Amino acid sequence: MEMVTLMLLAGTVIVCLVIYALIKGYDARVTLIGAGILMACIGGAPMSPLNAFAKSMTNSGLIQAVCSVMGFAMAVRYTGCDKHLINAMASVISKVRFFLIPGVVIGTYLVNIALPSAAGTAAAAGAIFIPLLMASGVGPALAAAAVKCGTYGSMLNPGLAHNPFVAKIAGVDVMDVIAFDYKANIASLIVATICITVIAHVLKEDKGHVPEHLQIEKGFKVNPLYALMPVVPIVILLLGSTQLVPMFKMGVPQAMIIGTLLTLVVTRTGPKAIGDAFFDGMGSAYGKIIGIIISAGVFVSGLTVIGLVKFFIDAMLNNPAIIKICAALGPFLLGLLTGSGDAATFAFNEAITPHAADFGMTSVQMGTMATLGGTLGRTMSPVAGATIICAGIAGINPMEITKRNAIPMFCALAVGMFILAF
Repeated sequence: MEMVTLMLLAGTVIVCLVIYALIKGYDARVTLIGAGILMACIGGAPMSPLNAFAKSMTNSGLIQAVCSVMGFAMAVRYTGCDKHLINAMASVISKVRFFLIPGVVIGTYLVNIALPSAAGTAAAAGAIFIPLLMASGVGPALAAAAVKCGTYGSMLNPGLAHNPFVAKIAGVDVMDVIAFDYKANIASLIVATICITVIAHVLKEDKGHVPEHLQIEKGFKVNPLYALMPVVPIVILLLGSTQLVPMFKMGVPQAMIIGTLLTLVVTRTGPKAIGDAFFDGMGSAYGKIIGIIISAGVFVSGLTVIGLVKFFIDAMLNNPAIIKICAALGPFLLGLLTGSGDAATFAFNEAITPHAADFGMTSVQMGTMATLGGTLGRTMSPVAGATIICAGIAGINPMEITKRNAIPMFCALAVGMFILAF
């Protein structure tokens, strides 16, 4: 019993050090892998995390979905189709003054559905929407916060790594996961949009703040076909999954390939160039996204060997009322502190979500709660890549964005979790 206690204590200390390292900005992959191996060695099973590493490397469902989506995203970025989509939205929003701030939040959200990278969306949408808002009199901090507020639309993208991850755990199709969480996600967006619009009015940052010498790209000619390309795969998948067009029932990789081929035809880009962009995107996805999933698997293996997972599960089994709070607040707080909801969410879903039935929940329910919590925490975080990008475009301190997004994200979390829990 004493040895077990010492192991649990050692595991707790290591976990605290991991959290500290992530807050300090150390590489999440190296930190998680190192901690997982160390805990496994203390627990007397040093090969366990290495076996978990090898197993995660060939997780076909995740690799197919995530890599193909990021390959497509890189292809539409290379061809400039993402720019046409954003300018098309900007031209519409700018004509409706009262809808400007909520329109930018929703517009960014829609872009993030098609382009699932929060940082990529912040760069692409922020470059258009932030100057547009500032030129319309919105304060720089509020303009940046409005864009950042919409960078969690990726939860409705079937290629977002968390969606196929939860689907695999639950043994369902990835679109079933999205069908379960879309109401909570959209409700949280509506609440966040209302909150940030009210905050803009209360702080008097919704008008009268036009900076001098602001340059906005004018005369950009939007090609409607180009603007449609980034959303083609999502439309195909949604039409197929809802049986509106049965012939469109297909997997994520197939839809992404079709979208890439249509982009090739519409833009008349050289096949080699767009092929290089697609495969560069796939490679980047494996290193940056799948790499975190692999690392989280190693970390969880260490937690399991040292006994913390069993201790945590037993504690929640004895106190089932706290599980919903843990699923929501755990990933949210780590996402806020580290700027990435991925590591915390993957670790939680791999360790706890398979046991969801023991707590009176489904795996899809628990998994989506953790995903939404981590995503909203990252959306509020001052150290997230997307926050820093938006702040750079607006010329402000990233903390100014967090100050304005705090209330909207907490309210979004409360509403989203209430819908998912009940």
